[in-house]
Amino acid sequence: MIRELVVKNRSYRRFHQDVVIELETLKDLVDLARLSASAANFQPLKYILSCDSQKNTLIFPHLGWAAYLKDWPGPGEGEKPSAYIIMLRDTEIKSPLPDFDCGIASQSILLGASENGLGGCIIYSVQREKLQGALQIPDRYEIRLVIALGKPKEIVNIDPVGPEGDIKYWRDAEGVHHVPKRALEDIILE
Repeated sequence: MIRELVVKNRSYRRFHQDVVIELETLKDLVDLARLSASAANFQPLKYILSCDSQKNTLIFPHLGWAAYLKDWPGPGEGEKPSAYIIMLRDTEIKSPLPDFDCGIASQSILLGASENGLGGCIIYSVQREKLQGALQIPDRYEIRLVIALGKPKEIVNIDPVGPEGDIKYWRDAEGVHHVPKRALEDIILE
């Protein structure tokens, strides 16, 4: 069961924008992050939730979408996320390893989203100062990343890395998103 969730949990970048995600669903996903491991149990992460179209409009222009897809500026109207979770580090909590917490929390949120028929994308390419200003986030909180969420509107396939070793994701002529993954025998060292 967990394997199916992990395989289903891809980085989706196009969504059915009209499919509403309720605030309670976002709270449930953040609760999974809250219950997850935290380095030295410092729990330095805080969250801003958005499932409101006006707030989403403030968030969207400050995000970068797909570095390998040079000719694609990001999802168009009708394909944008219907919700976001902005992950913040509370700088007044002196955690020694906040990035470990970010990774663990993000994976918990996205696995929960997958279990609920949703998909998401962890976005680290964020215009942090502009987004901080747009949402009037107090200086004490540092934006670490944004998780875009929605009902996926695209197919994402896992492919083997080819003989040339290229790991860059790509889209075919039908818009199917392909993600090359290294073979298990290539990542286990004896």
